[in-house]
Amino acid sequence: MNFLGYTLRNNLFVAPMAGVTDRPFRQLCKKLGAGLAVSEMVTSNSLLYGSAKTRRRANHDGEVEPISVQIAGADPRMMGEAARYNVDEGAQIIDINMGCPAKKVCNVMAGSALMKDEALVAQILTAVVEAVPNTPVTLKFRTGWNREHRNAPAIARIAEDCGVRAIAIHGRTRADQYMGEAEYDTIALVKTLVKIPVIANGDIATPQKAKFVLEHTGADGLMIGRAAQGKPWLFREIAHYLKTGTLLAAPGTAEIHAILRGHLADLYEFYGEDTGAKIARKHISWYTKGIVGAAKFRQAMNQLTTMDAQLGATDEFFSAQAANEQIEYEEAA
Repeated sequence: MNFLGYTLRNNLFVAPMAGVTDRPFRQLCKKLGAGLAVSEMVTSNSLLYGSAKTRRRANHDGEVEPISVQIAGADPRMMGEAARYNVDEGAQIIDINMGCPAKKVCNVMAGSALMKDEALVAQILTAVVEAVPNTPVTLKFRTGWNREHRNAPAIARIAEDCGVRAIAIHGRTRADQYMGEAEYDTIALVKTLVKIPVIANGDIATPQKAKFVLEHTGADGLMIGRAAQGKPWLFREIAHYLKTGTLLAAPGTAEIHAILRGHLADLYEFYGEDTGAKIARKHISWYTKGIVGAAKFRQAMNQLTTMDAQLGATDEFFSAQAANEQIEYEEAA
């Protein structure tokens, strides 16, 4: 896929997720089939540029290009400065967050809260596009503020008029948070109204659903977030299905163990052992969700504070699973 002047292996995008899409996760998803991965959002507050957390979020050392960095904020001038800063740090695409529904973001009128103020949206988009004239700017947003105000079509046209080069739309409103089911009719409508690429997002958890959403919306690509947590191989499964119409065999016990172990090693190296062990817990929980006997394992894992202890417990758990070539899942999973 040609996207903003870059050749991607396919049209599957890793959604930016705070606390999840760090460099280790982005690299893993790209390795397992994703065409592009967007970083977790970084602040537009210049006072925080030097913080360890912000600099770590913007760390793309050794990552497969193109490098897409998401910025968040509500002040046009500061957003422009943040865009310039991140381009100077190596960003090749600047993505603007108008999709996050988290209260701590929306309470300061950032994220999806911005969709309430279309004039401010235009000011922010213009400021960012003008700040980095040689760098493509993209925008992620939702279908609207609430179900009575699905103004994604208006936001999409504003974005195109301001020079935004591509948009990603989550099929829920701000008020929906992550409840209920995503709807794709609004995304399909937006696709008919703009000429720039439209990426569909929301509840894409299987290859079959991916095919349905692409066909229903006419979107140029798909963005996948929560469904890839603990299942980064979902990208290769979807890519295979879209290309061949057949389902790829699920990874076996040994491969899942190897992928998780490699992911943990990258997390420990990236964050250091102490923080790495804390971050690792949620990933281990996602990888083992629904596996027979995993609830007790996760309970014990949450008490472990060192790299060696976590790796040892993980190896022991998967060794117990190794009698089965395929992982055995609980019926409700």
